Order: sequence, then C-alpha cells, then structure tokens
Amino acid sequence: MRLGIYGGTFDPVHYGHLVLAETCREQLKLDEVRFVPAATPPHKPNHKISDGHARADMLGLAVSGYPEFVVDRRELKRKGSSYTVDTLAEFRAELPDAELYFLVGADSLRDLLTWREPERITQLATLVACNRPGLPALDRDQMATWIGPELAGRIEPLQIPGTDISASELRDRVRSGRSIRFLVPRAVEAFVIEHKLYR
Repeated sequence: MRLGIYGGTFDPVHYGHLVLAETCREQLKLDEVRFVPAATPPHKPNHKISDGHARADMLGLAVSGYPEFVVDRRELKRKGSSYTVDTLAEFRAELPDAELYFLVGADSLRDLLTWREPERITQLATLVACNRPGLPALDRDQMATWIGPELAGRIEPLQIPGTDISASELRDRVRSGRSIRFLVPRAVEAFVIEHKLYR
C-alpha cells in the first residue's frame, strides 16, 4: 500500500489543500491519502485554532464521495502537542509494509529543523515537499539551504498547480463579512456559516 499522510490544522480546509492532496495522489500513485488534523500544533503555541472536531467535520464534508481521501482523527484523541514524528511512528507500527509519504508545503519544509526529531521523520516516511503558489519549483539546492544537504537529499519535491489560498486569509474574510464561496467546498462554506466560525 502506498499511503499519503497530510497533517495540518485545516482551519478551514480549502481547495489549496485538496489540490495538493489530489496532485500527490495522482503523481505518486497513492492508494489513499489520510488527512490528519492536528489537535495542538507545537509550532503555533499562541495561535487560536477552532475546535479540532469541527475542523475534522469540515474535512469530512470536503472529501465526501472520494474514497481515496480519509479523515484520520488520531491526533485529536491524543493528549498534548501533536508531533509529526509520533504520528508517523504510529502509522509505521500499524502498517509495517506500507510505503508512507508525508505531504508538506514548501513553507513547512523551511521549518523542518525546528520540528521534533526531523531526521527520524525522514526515516519513517518519504517527505514530499510541494511548491507554494508564486514560488519557483523546489530543487535540492534550494532545499539544502533551508535544511542542509543530507536531509534535502531525502526529500521528494513535487510541483502542484498554483492555488494561492490561505486558511488565515479565509478566516479574515469571514471575520470581515466577505464571501469564501468558490474558495472552499460548498459544504464547508455552509458549515462555517451554520456554526458561526471565525466571527
């Protein structure tokens, strides 16, 4: 089995997240992509995030009807900070024969050295780094300037179509009364309105 693991706050999930997941699924020939919403992201200690189950519910709405996309709530059930290395170790123990691919955006890759046990992360799964819209395609020399040549040599760069949408921009739009239509799936937009999120 070739399994993609896509972690994040997904607050809210938007088309940029979905395009990244689908591009990785297609290009890497993944059997499944697991979306893993973080409970308490350690790199955002003072960042207010929505209830984890609400974020997971929005993910469920966004991927409904696509059996290759699965919402995995394991980090929401754990106490304390959500460390990628712990999540990947769990997946590795559960699926010892699976090929694991951990999907990240280029902006996250820049911070990899600040994550817990970055070297072990690259041993547990193939790290797939996707370019951010407006930035050139990633190459190993560029990644080496961020995380060093040894770790950069273990990263799989992947080019995705440009979808310049950010969750923080979407939250700001809702707070200021502007529309998020066509930036998120319709069911996610309806969930945000119904539950009065980001106001």
